[in-house]
Amino acid sequence: MVNLLLTGLMMILAPASIYDFTAETIDGKLQPLSEYKGKVILVVNVASKCGYTGQYEDLEALYQKYKDKGVVILGFPANNFGGQEPGSNKEIKQFCTSRYNVTFPMFAKVSVKGEDQHSLFRYLTTQENPDFTGDIRWNFEKFLIGQNGKLLHRYRSGADPLDDDIEKDISEALK
Repeated sequence: MVNLLLTGLMMILAPASIYDFTAETIDGKLQPLSEYKGKVILVVNVASKCGYTGQYEDLEALYQKYKDKGVVILGFPANNFGGQEPGSNKEIKQFCTSRYNVTFPMFAKVSVKGEDQHSLFRYLTTQENPDFTGDIRWNFEKFLIGQNGKLLHRYRSGADPLDDDIEKDISEALK
């Protein structure tokens, strides 16, 4: 009986979409993700000293191309892989803006894997989608979220943000 009650309570408390999460911005403000309701969102775990760091340029290009159509990119710095994001939030912001002219929303450094994994990434890595589930393997994995706040697609680190498949998926999500 107790297990049945706990299961029911967990179902009630389980997030229904990413709109149920709040994250700290890179400037230290709490940002309810519900403020992005109705937008197509690309969530990316980023790092400043990674072989994929150059993807910041294409992420910004993608953002500029689609932001007026209802797409937003959310960057979440993480130091989970090879110590490739050692800087403070202030240093990360400085790097992203001065080196790549990043204007898409950036968030405070989080953990995307392990015991201290941010709840948003615990949610994202366990959601069923047509691609794959499970732990993030490296920096710059991408999660495409539909206008309803639910995960549509997931892409590994090597997928370039301007890849035809990603742009096709974004166009589909905007319909």
